[in-house]
Amino acid sequence: MAYATASFVVYGTNLDIKPASRRSPAGLAGRRPMVAVVRCVSTRMETGNLVVDQFDLKEYMAEKGRKVNEALDLAVPLRHPEVIHRSMRHSLLAGGKRVRPLLAIASCELVGGDEKAAMPVACASEMIHTMSLIHDDLPCMDNDDLRRGQPTNHVLFGEDTAILAGDALLSFAFEHVAVSTVGVAPERVLRSIVELGNCVGSEGLVAGQIVDISCEGKVVDKDVLEYIHIHKTARLLEGAAVCGAIVGGGDEEEVKRIRSYARCVGLLFQVVDDILDVTKTSEELGKTAGKDLASDKTTYPKLLGLDGAREFAQSLVRKAEGELAVFDAARAAPLYHLARYIAYRQN
Repeated sequence: MAYATASFVVYGTNLDIKPASRRSPAGLAGRRPMVAVVRCVSTRMETGNLVVDQFDLKEYMAEKGRKVNEALDLAVPLRHPEVIHRSMRHSLLAGGKRVRPLLAIASCELVGGDEKAAMPVACASEMIHTMSLIHDDLPCMDNDDLRRGQPTNHVLFGEDTAILAGDALLSFAFEHVAVSTVGVAPERVLRSIVELGNCVGSEGLVAGQIVDISCEGKVVDKDVLEYIHIHKTARLLEGAAVCGAIVGGGDEEEVKRIRSYARCVGLLFQVVDDILDVTKTSEELGKTAGKDLASDKTTYPKLLGLDGAREFAQSLVRKAEGELAVFDAARAAPLYHLARYIAYRQN
């Protein structure tokens, strides 16, 4: 078995830990970011189930990610008006982890569906996510000029085109699900469209964004912070997984468990983002580091401390894995490992 050395943020493990070399950011005095150097195989796990433990997430992500990228490329071709489609494609095809599409596909397969049925909702979730990144980066929002290691959309195309590109991706996401989903009962296609709409609207992503904006510079408690990130970040990850389960033919109990799993994973994603924002450089992240501290936002490390944030992350991993226990182990393996991948990611 081939091992590789990896360095990652640690959540409550008993590994040989050493302080990171970069200085702790202001506002976290006395709390030194920690990294661990360990030998690992992919997202190596010891669940006691050989099928789960030997699953190769790296290979799975590479294969599914390639197919998702091909589908996105075909879905949004370069056509007239060229400038808007170049803008859309710049952000949509800029790379990224494709976690939302992977959740959709893995959840579909978990309940016995196939990849083909899930691909339209997988692509739609990435289109909606990309829209949120384009709009997040605008000067009136986070005012960022770096995303996925590349200039942000408005830097290259201007604010007006960037706004329209985000709008176009959002609207096309729903059209794509309606037109491109095949072999799925119409009522399930409709349910997936409703789910996606709720993810991004005034009770979903927008709700999280507006509360986040209104809380800048204020001290908020854990309940408010959790509301922000369940809506701003976790809701779309949850929606991607739920849509995959719906089009895959999942029953109500299966969909409920997958929703709970994905909500934990979505919140975990944000907790890890907050930790990385204060323990990594911009070069390591591929986006501007330390911007939450600079804008005086409340984050999990700021509210709970780094150790507390790591402990919270670990509890979310345990809860997410608990929701998968009733499913077939082989089918659940990608979702087990995706939770660990999100927990131990470096950017």
